[in-house]
Amino acid sequence: MNARTHAPITGDDVLTIAGKPYRSRLLTGTGKFKDLDETERATAAAGAEIVTVAIRRTNIGQDPHAPNLLDVLPPSRYTILPNTAGCYTADDAVRTCRLARELLDGHQLVKLEVLGDQKTLFPDVVQTLAAAETLVKDGFEVMVYTSDDPILAKRLEEIGCVAVMPLAAPIGSGLGIQNRWNLLEIVENAKVPVLVDAGVGTASDAAIAMELGCDGVLMNTAIAGAKDPVRMAQAMKLAVEAGRHAFLAGRIPRKRYASASSPVDGLVG
Repeated sequence: MNARTHAPITGDDVLTIAGKPYRSRLLTGTGKFKDLDETERATAAAGAEIVTVAIRRTNIGQDPHAPNLLDVLPPSRYTILPNTAGCYTADDAVRTCRLARELLDGHQLVKLEVLGDQKTLFPDVVQTLAAAETLVKDGFEVMVYTSDDPILAKRLEEIGCVAVMPLAAPIGSGLGIQNRWNLLEIVENAKVPVLVDAGVGTASDAAIAMELGCDGVLMNTAIAGAKDPVRMAQAMKLAVEAGRHAFLAGRIPRKRYASASSPVDGLVG
């Protein structure tokens, strides 16, 4: 069944990425928490099955003398999604993915992001395209962070990326979905999963993304930066689930005028 088809939700409603099914449609980051204990508790509260890890900033075995994220988020329980956060060129991103593959015993699934500006953290789409082409040819399964440009999203899909991840707003901004029409265009034309990545601030933002038909949401700052990250993680879990249910249920049309819940036609007397 196409993930964007209105149909009753069942136990078979799963998110499939690179051929692997996942029950959770909420992917979470592992940075910005106060310690590994909070990271572990928030990830569990979110119900996440895929967790993204910034290879340049997080120890997953590079330093044997430092705390290892994999001790609290083991690959036996979670799908580790190495990302190229902090990379500003295609070459740096490719090198980072190859390092992650070595550290994770041949792991092929990666999140590609190539940034173009330190202030906005917008993606450099030219470098992103170049890196995506190289990584796909090198056998990686690439989930790609990109702008909300529908043409670019389609091009990345055609290159062979296994998921397209347009921003809703700048990374860490918490502004929510700023251009739902572009996201809707991407969703309606994609044959691979579309996940909102960046810009989510609170639960309603996640619900809107799912109501638009997105296949999932990835977030970090909205959870880790909250006053109570564990409670926010649970809120995001519920929001993603509610938004998915609402999308599959099919909302009523918008109308300018009222429509009575109890029609007067056919009343006796």
